[in-house]
Amino acid sequence: MIAKDGLIIILITSAIFAILLLITYFFPFLLFKIISALVGIVFIFNFFFFRDPDRNIPLGEDLILSPADGTVIKIIEVEEPYYFKAKVKRVSIFLSVFNVHVNRIPVTGEAELVKYIPGKFLIAFDHKASEDNEQSIIGIKHKKGKLLFKQIAGIIARRIIYHIDEGDSVTAGDRFGMIRYGSRVDMFFPENVEIKVKLDDKVYGGETIIGEFK
Repeated sequence: MIAKDGLIIILITSAIFAILLLITYFFPFLLFKIISALVGIVFIFNFFFFRDPDRNIPLGEDLILSPADGTVIKIIEVEEPYYFKAKVKRVSIFLSVFNVHVNRIPVTGEAELVKYIPGKFLIAFDHKASEDNEQSIIGIKHKKGKLLFKQIAGIIARRIIYHIDEGDSVTAGDRFGMIRYGSRVDMFFPENVEIKVKLDDKVYGGETIIGEFK
């Protein structure tokens, strides 16, 4: 299955690839062959990058699921100024270009905060990216508390996509958007959440349990 937010890129690269193949057929110069091969590699890579596999969503209304595939690179306490406006726990997940980039809702509830913030494009692995980079901020009210998470752009990813508005009812595990190419997701938890992951854990969007409301 291909992510719908990646279809336009696949269509554009396929059209360019087809035109270059046609040009190369009539004008078989080495330069045209090289360019066609490079565009063909990009075309094939996009099919891989924009894959959107189904996931087995864990049952449990108090569970907090990972919103993205990737690797846990940081677990710390921070001051969160937008939603909690207090000190909370943060779990940071780094997405390489080889991870699935479709994002999923971590908990069932109501979207109380949806905010886009323009910014820089630091390497997503850099922890300054959490504050300085282009990002979306989404706060969800669960029946047992609040949860905040961010889609954060990286040095390559410059297009954050989310299909969610303030006031929307959301369901854990549902797709809601993606970040194109390498990127990062940060999650912020109140005190009544028990974190279930540790540094360097591999996580999968909509499937891995990141935490649980006590």
